[in-house]
Order: sequence, then C-alpha cells, then structure tokens
Amino acid sequence: MDLTPRPGATPPPSGRTPVPPTYQQPYPYRSPLPETPVETTTRLRPIRPHHRVRTAAAAACVVLGLGLIGGAATGAWLTSDSSADPAAHSAYTLGRSAWHSVPVETLFPRTLSGEGAGPGGADRVWVRVAVAPDSGCKAGLDPLLARTLGPVGCERMLRATYTDATSSSVTTVGLIFTEGDPEAMRALSTRFTDQHLGLRADLMPRAYPVRGTAAAGFGDRQRASWTVRVLTEVPVVVFSVSGFADGRAVTDPQPVEKAVAANATTAAAQAGLGHEARGIADRIERGLRRTVTDLTEKPE
Repeated sequence: MDLTPRPGATPPPSGRTPVPPTYQQPYPYRSPLPETPVETTTRLRPIRPHHRVRTAAAAACVVLGLGLIGGAATGAWLTSDSSADPAAHSAYTLGRSAWHSVPVETLFPRTLSGEGAGPGGADRVWVRVAVAPDSGCKAGLDPLLARTLGPVGCERMLRATYTDATSSSVTTVGLIFTEGDPEAMRALSTRFTDQHLGLRADLMPRAYPVRGTAAAGFGDRQRASWTVRVLTEVPVVVFSVSGFADGRAVTDPQPVEKAVAANATTAAAQAGLGHEARGIADRIERGLRRTVTDLTEKPE
C-alpha cells in the first residue's frame, strides 16, 4: 500500500505511522419488517396480456357514456327554460286548457254569420240564447256516446244553444275537451270514420233546452239532425244537434251528411235543419282552431 502523503495533505504528527481510512457503508442496512397477516394470505392477481380490441371497446364506452351524460345535461338545461319546451306551447296543451282560459264570448260568440250556409247557398244568422255551465260529459251525452268517447277521456264539456234569425229552429253546439294525446285522438277519429259512428242515431248528442227562450221545448224527442266531429289537431270533440223551435217531435232524425243531400226528403232536411247543425258546428270549430293557433304563435 502506498503511504506517500498526497500533495496538499496535512502530514501526520512526527513519529506516527499513517493509518488507512476505515470504510463505511453509505446507508445502514435494516432487516425487512415482518409481513402482516393480510400480506401473507392475499395473492396478487396475474396480469393478463394487453388486448387492443378490449382497449378500443372500453374507449368507445367511455366516449359514449360522456356523450349521454352531456346530452342529458343539455336536455335538463333546455327543459329548465319553459320557453324552450315545445310541449308547453303545443296546440294540445293550449287546446286542452282553452275551456277555462278562453272567454266564453270567444268560444261561443253572441252572433254567428253563416254566409251561404243555408239550403241552396242561402245566408244564415244565428243568435245565442244561452250558454250552459261547464260540466262533465254525462250531462250532455247519451251513455252510449259517452262510452264511445271513453278512450280519450273527458276533461270538460261546454255547450251553447243558438236560434236562427226567425226563431224557427234551435241548435245546441258543444265542445268536449278530452284527456287524449294525439295518438288517441287519431285512433278515435279513424274509428268514427271507418265504422260510420257519426251516422248512428243512438250516438246522437243531447240538446240543451233553456226556459224562457226559443229552445224551451228542445229535448231529446225534438232532435232532428246532428254531427259529431273528432278533431286531431287539438284534443277536442265538436258536436251539434238541431231541431224545431216549436217543440215538435221528430220521428226520423238524420245525420248532417244525409240531411244536407240534394235528394233528402225528410222534414228535417226540407226545413234545412241539417244545414243549421253543420253551419253552426263549422263556425264554432273554426273559431276554436283560430284561437288555439293564435295562442300557440303568441310571442313570449
């Protein structure tokens, strides 16, 4: 071993022999801690080989999940704003509530003008004699007709009775606001068309007689012509039924479709009662459609 002192090193004291430095470990060694019971009883799961297909599928699921969450969040944000909800302004939503949100003067005007609505294109004018209190459907419908309309339900029914300018005829017109959705209303309309239910006398709506008016004697036996219409743009059934103002009974009532035919010879047809029922129902229906359209398109 070379004991020659390095340059710059401090020489040892005189008479002493240099002692080589003692080697020390940089870090002390420590024995491992004893294993815990969990570590001695739990076996690690083997690592399976990496599969590209599974990785791609997992990534796709993550992307899809994030998209669904984002869509749901966006939908919740949109529906939280009532102005962005189309159902809140749909014709069905507004139409169903029109029985209490629209003034009666709008639904049943005091006077109806029927230009060309009479036989041979004659003009007609009808004057309202009374409006019935809003009610359920049992009050104005025969039981069989009420059961026929059962699939769409009955939210409320409004009725009014009109007479012509000469007070020789009377007509009750009604609006049945249903609980049905578009699909149910279309199904009922199709059933009325396919099964010709509007032509059946046992499905004729009832009249609304009013004491002290031209319609005082207008009851079930005085019904001469009628129409029942199932609308599909709004959840409403429109009906009308006409008769003579003098209270005479009618033994052969005819639906509007037959009573307005050119070759019809019944008393109801000859007196133009089919035209009365059709003309008044037309105008009440048009007014309702126009009102609902205005409400739907009304800016916020």
